[in-house]
Amino acid sequence: MDDTRAWRAGSPVLTAPDATITPGDIEQARARLRGAIRETPCAHSEPLSELTGTRCFVKLENLQMTGSFKERGAANLLMQLPPAERARGVVAASAGNHGLAVAFHAERLGIPAVIVMPEWAPLIKVASARRHGAEIVLAGADFDEACEHAIRLGDERGLTFVHPFDDPRVIAGQGTLGLELLEQRPDVDAVIVPVGGGGLIAGIAVAIKARRPAVKIVGVQSEKLPAMVKSVAAGRRTRAAAAATIADGIAVREVGAHAFAIAREMVHEIVTVAEEELANAVLRLLEIEKTVVEGAGAAPLAALLHRPLGLRGATVVLVLSGGNIDVTMVSRIIERGLVQDDRLVRLGVILRDRPGALAGVAALVAEERANIVQIEHDRAFSHWVAIGETEVELTLETSGRPQIERLKSRLESAGYRVEERRP
Repeated sequence: MDDTRAWRAGSPVLTAPDATITPGDIEQARARLRGAIRETPCAHSEPLSELTGTRCFVKLENLQMTGSFKERGAANLLMQLPPAERARGVVAASAGNHGLAVAFHAERLGIPAVIVMPEWAPLIKVASARRHGAEIVLAGADFDEACEHAIRLGDERGLTFVHPFDDPRVIAGQGTLGLELLEQRPDVDAVIVPVGGGGLIAGIAVAIKARRPAVKIVGVQSEKLPAMVKSVAAGRRTRAAAAATIADGIAVREVGAHAFAIAREMVHEIVTVAEEELANAVLRLLEIEKTVVEGAGAAPLAALLHRPLGLRGATVVLVLSGGNIDVTMVSRIIERGLVQDDRLVRLGVILRDRPGALAGVAALVAEERANIVQIEHDRAFSHWVAIGETEVELTLETSGRPQIERLKSRLESAGYRVEERRP
């Protein structure tokens, strides 16, 4: 398989950096975080089980107070800062969720916070972080540029930098999710985890492998930014090219050193998924599970649906890492998903330009029980309209491909010329 598409364990293990993360660190973080974060449900999904051929559970980290797992690592680090560092304040770089978590827990602990986000960061994440009293700075085209700006800002102001994924205290905090998961589903066979900088999968892997070494840990990245896949395949950390993805929560160009060493040793497989697959997974979770997740949070389901992971019949937990997604993005994903599922279709229909012609088309559509969402007339600019004709473009809600084909056949039998428009 292409190295940019997936990586599977089996290469020599690398030595971890000096500051290691142990199961004991994660146990201590669990005790420290009691009452500071929520213990999120790990619910069984009968529909997803049927759809994927597994016994499928969803770990609902989108139900954390700020909508993502990032609270675990951020709170664990902030709670260990000495008084002098707390007084000076902290700075964090984030595509959104980490900054939101730092802002929330810094406010709770009385620590001044500056959050640097990329200029394109989702508005919901910017607004939420600002609401928690943090100073928000928008800088850079992507997370990596925002991170460089945050480090410079921290040096200038004497602020403690709170790394989003490559700090042992952060990784230990994220690892508490693995301990929770094992208590909720002690019979788990595999855990599928989104991967950006790698802190989450590293913490989960250390926590789970210490107690259940046979559990498979599977990572998922956007194929637009396969930094971990490329790194473990090359045997060293490599930097992915800048790219845009709807999975902004895992849009990281270079993984952390600690996470890289742990993933190389403990992660069974890392795969990538396409943008359409991510969008489809967001829609499936919204429609089937009534659960709102962002692109990164939907990555585990996208992998289980579209990649040959060899998990049929297994007990699988999908880590739904976050739910902070703009409603405008949800709207676009829903509309695009309906088109992909043939539940929204656009037909160009040519008819005589005379009174009653449109009513005849509308009557046929109604008889086939399709719903007209939008109608547009075009007499002048259509490439296939003769003088005395008009093109009507119909956007229709349907029940699927069979209904679309019946409707096209009815229209053509009635003498109309029909062309289906695809995205």
